[in-house]
Amino acid sequence: MHTGMLWFDNDPRAALSEKIQKAAEYYRKKFGRIPDICFVHPSMLREGEKRVELEKMTIRPYRSIMPGHLWIGVEDQR
Repeated sequence: MHTGMLWFDNDPRAALSEKIQKAAEYYRKKFGRIPDICFVHPSMLREGEKRVELEKMTIRPYRSIMPGHLWIGVEDQR
């Protein structure tokens, strides 16, 4: 993914899946496409998780993303 949308949600009561669903819905309304990839800070996933599937979306850890932020978009096809 070369471009995407950065989403911030620091609600400690909301699960990561809820945060991602909110961001995905906003992304769909704003850009007219359904996102399929989301990068999060590794601390937002369970220890040792390298890749998580949530419905049709892949969630991957990425150290450059600040905690509480999601970088969401459509994965580039090669």
